[in-house]
Amino acid sequence: MPVVGLNVLGVLSLAVDTAMCGRLPEADRALAAIGFAGQIVFLLLVGMMGLTVGCVALVARAHGGRDQPRVEHILLQSIQLTVLVSVLVAGVGLLSAETLLAWQGATEATRALSLDYLRPLLIFVVFFNLNLLYAGVLRGVGHSMLPFVVALAYNALNVVLNYALIFGHWGMPAMGVAGAAWGTVLSQAVGAVATTWLLARSVVPGVTLRLRPAPLDRPLARLLFRIGFPAALDMVIVNLAFFTVVGMLARIAEIAVAAHTVGLRVQSLAFVPGLGVAQATGAMVGQALGAGRVDEARAVTRASLALACAIMTVLGLVIVLGAEWIIAVVFHVDAGTPLSTYALTWMRLLGLSMPVMGLHIALIGALRGAGATNTSLAINVLGTLAFQVPLSYVLGFTLGWGPFGIWLAMAPLSFVVKLVLGLLAYREGSWAKVGLTER
Repeated sequence: MPVVGLNVLGVLSLAVDTAMCGRLPEADRALAAIGFAGQIVFLLLVGMMGLTVGCVALVARAHGGRDQPRVEHILLQSIQLTVLVSVLVAGVGLLSAETLLAWQGATEATRALSLDYLRPLLIFVVFFNLNLLYAGVLRGVGHSMLPFVVALAYNALNVVLNYALIFGHWGMPAMGVAGAAWGTVLSQAVGAVATTWLLARSVVPGVTLRLRPAPLDRPLARLLFRIGFPAALDMVIVNLAFFTVVGMLARIAEIAVAAHTVGLRVQSLAFVPGLGVAQATGAMVGQALGAGRVDEARAVTRASLALACAIMTVLGLVIVLGAEWIIAVVFHVDAGTPLSTYALTWMRLLGLSMPVMGLHIALIGALRGAGATNTSLAINVLGTLAFQVPLSYVLGFTLGWGPFGIWLAMAPLSFVVKLVLGLLAYREGSWAKVGLTER
């Protein structure tokens, strides 16, 4: 339960920002601004994602070997690297933000709003990164409850601060979109400081944070990034595709970017159960192959495919049947407006795509659990860069289908292609040999 809760809370702050900014007077432009800014943030965070993956893997191994000094060393070094990565991300992001927004096709007025939202997130990105690192490390050592409780607290604080700073309540200035960013970074700062303090006080057995700077361990840093490189590259591919899609939509109608933002927030929350199944599948497949039980790994994969498909089908039905209510009530979009029409189209496509997405996510979880990360990476490259992006252009511009064509290529068609490629790789069987060889 804490792991699923952490996954939900990890994407909740952006969903809250989007929903609350949907209540501003110029909501269409505000939602588009958040959509443009969000893609830049995700694109710049791929290095941190890689560092987190590497840190979780090494800390979990050291913790399993009851090597507490090694755990403490990896954690401290990872925190120092997180600060360095955050400074780099902030610098690059602030210098390139206007150019990246222009590449995405944001109008001048929307660009100004995007920068209001983006700058605080970039300047204080270290707090987001530390929360990401702490959640991963504590999950890796089997103590998910602490980061779950902390995340629950700072997400609740985010709602309160957003309410005050976006709309100007309780004597605070009405800052609009910028208020959403400040509410987010202030709440994330509270979460990061609280977790740092708790770890320094040895609240988690076997994981103590020594708050004394240490010389950078360069071999360890290279190892951390090398382990996390495939995951980071996966994120680069996904976020480059999302970045391109937003740019295509903006060149047709900027309001379609606002609708795209609404749909992505719903999708990110709906993906959580499927991702939970994929994470569990990866762990169980890895354990089975590590013990030489290929038949068990296949049985786990088949059961996971069925479970993920069933869960995502139910969620897909909820999205399709409840789309109008979600758009009107949660995001405060008036029915019959262009924004509502676009958002309904996108959300219904997402809902209809959920069963295929569930199958794909579970299958990729199995492949990664087997250690076949190059296979999952190849599927992502072919399905996303070689298929989805070109097809989005053809359907959206060449055939003149507009946003519908772009979204159709993104979901469900690209996921159908990725699922077929995944099934072919699964039937070929080399993924099982990878796991057994590494044993």
